[in-house]
Amino acid sequence: MNIRPNMDNWQERVDLAAAFRWTARLNMHEGVANHFSLAINEDGTRFLMNPNQVHFSRVKASDLIVVDANDPETLKGPDAPDPTAWGLHGGMHRYCPEARCAMHVHSIFATVLASLADSRLPPIDQNTATFFNRVVIDENYGGLAFEEEGERCAKLFDDPKKKVMVMGNHGIMIIGKTVAETFNRLFYFERSCETYIRALQTGQPLRVLSDEIAEKTAQELEEYPEQDERHLAELKAILDDEGSNYSS
Repeated sequence: MNIRPNMDNWQERVDLAAAFRWTARLNMHEGVANHFSLAINEDGTRFLMNPNQVHFSRVKASDLIVVDANDPETLKGPDAPDPTAWGLHGGMHRYCPEARCAMHVHSIFATVLASLADSRLPPIDQNTATFFNRVVIDENYGGLAFEEEGERCAKLFDDPKKKVMVMGNHGIMIIGKTVAETFNRLFYFERSCETYIRALQTGQPLRVLSDEIAEKTAQELEEYPEQDERHLAELKAILDDEGSNYSS
């Protein structure tokens, strides 16, 4: 009889593995760098994370390691996270309890936004309006995200309405309650950044929504039923139809 390894938190593992696979498919990954994490205890300090330097397109549910943000010995375990993963995600789960799930990538269009002197995302369409007044911009990049830098970044999430961080000169950090919610937010933020960057490339004036309509749209989308769960369910269904081993 086959015994599945790492059975604890199995559904969370499957969801997270699917998010890794789809992020790679959308070319939002960065080689064997970048990390996703998901809290598995009440205070969020124990979390699942991708094993060190495994390509997102190969991550399986059983591969995910358990990391303890309060135990530096974690760094000595098998497939232990690299120091920047420990610093950034350990900081998130230690100092930002609302970040049950944290997804950090250097996706192309969001990183272009993070490279601009003005990294604000104006509400020029429905997707960009989703993030109106809901983004933290880190203006003080301090090098690789070792422990001190991770703590600094985590503490910037001081407004519960804001669940996206544009990490100036670096990339983005997306947080949420579940894998489905966080991945859905990651997907739409990258789409929003692409729309904005491509609009800038035309050199034409932007049609910017009023603050009133942008806020109304953001609230309506926040209350839209089950989109995040259905989005992830459909992605898993596609992977299943293709015979992917993500859920093994």
